[in-house]
Amino acid sequence: IVTTYNIAAYLGAALDSVLGQTSPAAEVIVLDDGSTDDGATAQVAQHYGERVRYLVQPNAGPGAARNAGAAAARGTHLAWLDGDDYWTPNKLAAQAAAFSADPALEAAFGHVRQFISPDIAGTPAAARLDISSEPMPGRYRAWERAGPFATDMAVSEFLDWYARAVEAGVRMVMLPEVLAWRRVHASNNSRRRSLEKREYAHVLKAALDRRRAAGKAGGA
Repeated sequence: IVTTYNIAAYLGAALDSVLGQTSPAAEVIVLDDGSTDDGATAQVAQHYGERVRYLVQPNAGPGAARNAGAAAARGTHLAWLDGDDYWTPNKLAAQAAAFSADPALEAAFGHVRQFISPDIAGTPAAARLDISSEPMPGRYRAWERAGPFATDMAVSEFLDWYARAVEAGVRMVMLPEVLAWRRVHASNNSRRRSLEKREYAHVLKAALDRRRAAGKAGGA
């Protein structure tokens, strides 16, 4: 499930990485979250013909786009990719191997490495971006147990989902490999820092509130 919003310039690389997997996906869905780019996103997705299902919805944010993609999916496992990032060729194979090795496993995560998008490399915009060159923990699967992604968040919908997955006892594993690359470009970090701090605080408070409520219910 490749979610996208006004990033047609990068979508082709994302789809090439999905379609080039050593263990092919059962289906590939592009969920366009109401892009306002005069059809550029649709044109990129439809260039791949029947290999890609292109779906579009009115703009509702990343959480709603991920949920819509999951609802449309026909496969047995779910994997998400932002339309400006890309996977390593063995990404799905590594996760499939983890599920085969442990039938009780519900979520398999890989690490993600960030990179400055070549189209802004060497520019003042790139110099202002603060990214780590070290691999970061990534994400994926067990959507049903933890529930859908929050639709009122712009950057922290996965963190909120992960907290709920932990609370629900979802069985997860972190694979050691880097399985995805996250593209850092001018627009995806323009408001991220201050927004992340506000949303992270909201996620933390919500998690603490759920634990308090569970504790009260358990002691009743």
